[in-house]
Amino acid sequence: MKKLFSILNSSLLIIIILGCGYKPSSHFTPKTIGEKVYTEVDISLSDPQNAVLLKDALYKALYSRIKSRVTSKKQANSIIKVKYQSLKFIPLQYDKNGYVVYYQAHISLKFEFIKGDKKEQRVIIGRYEFPIRPSAIISTSLRFKAIEKGSKKALDEFIAYLESKGVLKSVN
Repeated sequence: MKKLFSILNSSLLIIIILGCGYKPSSHFTPKTIGEKVYTEVDISLSDPQNAVLLKDALYKALYSRIKSRVTSKKQANSIIKVKYQSLKFIPLQYDKNGYVVYYQAHISLKFEFIKGDKKEQRVIIGRYEFPIRPSAIISTSLRFKAIEKGSKKALDEFIAYLESKGVLKSVN
């Protein structure tokens, strides 16, 4: 009886959501961003140690997150430019001996979206928390993972921002 009640409640919820015209925000991404996108990642040479890691992580994030086809600048409907601003590793937790055991990476990125004559700019900080062994240093693999995950979070936030703009345009 409880199972039947649960199924009926779930079915009713789905019918209500679909009946209201609900569309997930990902529905608006192709309309907002366009079918063909050119991506450009600009890395500051003031931080050469992280430049290669960040550039690889950002390209990976851009290619995996945007469902549009990435293309050349000439063929693109829109352009997404990402500029590295800063990277900080902030200690969050210490063990009883005073060693850092948990860090948070802050990756500050400046995004610029260009479509036709419209431009959107936004600076977003992607954050990623990760544990580390007491008295250890942050290894290259941990560093890359933190940069990659933080960049993906920042990119997700920027795409959500663009999608919300798409939702607003479709309502008006």
